[in-house]
Parts: sequence; C-alpha cells; structure tokens
Amino acid sequence: MLQVIVASLFFGFGILLAGEKGELFGQFAESASEVSLQIMSLIISLSPIGVFCLIAPVVAENGPVILGSLAMVLAVAYMGYILHAVLVYSSTVGVLGGVSPISFFKGMMPAMMMAFSSASSVGALPLNIECSEKLGARKDIASFTLPLGATINMDGTAIYQGVCTIFIASCFGITLTLPQQLTVILTATLASIGTAGVPGSGMIMLAMVLQSVGLPVEGIALVAGVDRVFDMGRTTVNITGDAACAIIVSRMEDRKEARNAR
Repeated sequence: MLQVIVASLFFGFGILLAGEKGELFGQFAESASEVSLQIMSLIISLSPIGVFCLIAPVVAENGPVILGSLAMVLAVAYMGYILHAVLVYSSTVGVLGGVSPISFFKGMMPAMMMAFSSASSVGALPLNIECSEKLGARKDIASFTLPLGATINMDGTAIYQGVCTIFIASCFGITLTLPQQLTVILTATLASIGTAGVPGSGMIMLAMVLQSVGLPVEGIALVAGVDRVFDMGRTTVNITGDAACAIIVSRMEDRKEARNAR
C-alpha cells in the first residue's frame, strides 16, 4: 500500500505541474475514485453477513472458553483504545479543530460502528469521509487525508501490538527491560504505519514487533483466536484518528485563508 500511495503522490504532483494538459487525467482519477466508492458502498451492504461468517469459525473451533481466557488482555487493550480516543482525540479536535468532543464522537458514530463491525479501515472509508465532511472537514482535504490515514495512521494497531507483546512475554516468563520496552514502542509505531487497512493485518505486523525484542513468533498463536475482537476495537480507533486529522487540517486551512483575506 505504501508503494501505491507514493506513486499516487507523484501522479498528483504531475497533474498539478502539467496544468491544463493534466486536467483530463485528473478528472479521470476523480471519476475512478467516485466509482470505487460506489462499489465499496455496495460491498458494505453485505458486510453484516461477512462479519458473522468470520467470527463463527473462531468460536466453533475454540469454543466460548477462548473468549473468557483472554478477557483480561482484551480489557487492557480496550481500556487503552478508549483512553487514547477520549484523551487525545477529544483534546485535539477541541483545541485545534474547534469541535466539541461530544459533537465529534456523536457525528462519527456511524463510521465508528461500521469500523467496529467490519474491522476494516478501508471498508469504513466512504462512511468516514461522509461523517468527517458533516463535522466540517473540507471535501478536498478529507478525500486526501482519510484514504492516506487508512494505511499510515494506525494508533489502535500500535496500542494492540504493545499490549500483545507484553502479554506474550509474560506467558513465556520473559521480563522485558526498559530498552526492550522502548524498542517495542518504536517498532510498534513503525509497524503500524505499514499495516494494510484490512482485517487481520495487525496480527501479521505483530511478528515484526516480537522479533525486534527476541520474543518467539509462535506466541502470536496465543492471541490469534480472539484477534478479530482486538481488530474491531483498534480499527475503530484508527478511523476516528483519521477523521480528527482531517477536521483539524481543514480548520487550520480555514484560519490561514481568513488571515490571507485580511
């Protein structure tokens, strides 16, 4: 995905530099984007059935006990998700974006519910764009920031990888030193940037984090059974952060234009 984003940026700069000759290609890209969003909307209409089919095998193979045995880890992860969303996003959209935190989360609820049920940042993208624009994000900024953030802005994934790494280390009886914990923080942040916005991708990148501190990669099996439940929460945090960024950048651009108009 990162390669696609870089290539898209070069094409975007090329369209701007080409002037009138690049307008036709720009219109084609915009039209293709709109067609893709409409196709995604059709797919989203079937997502409840797909989510049920994904969760059913996990419970069928492992039994309801698998959910109870990892309840504490899930609770810690979700506590981190909630604290990050409430403290970080509330303060940033309130101070920098000029939007009430209550209004922000209320307006984002449809996109957050879609992200929670589908566990896909890309799947929730159309709704995320719609909710962000209703909250005041400019269309041109939301159309650029949100698709980009669906790939490189993964706060929830970083939290998940940190919690799971500590849990796996404790299961193997390994105590991580302070330098190792700092390595986990750095690696989890970098790994989250390269994580694809599709279900289950965070667990794949978890292997990189485990290897960075010398933990056995097979420890992933300890959390694989309930990764879907982890994924639902971290995806919700991810798309909420994307929307916060879009709103903040839009308000900053509005202030800049207002100052220039004086």
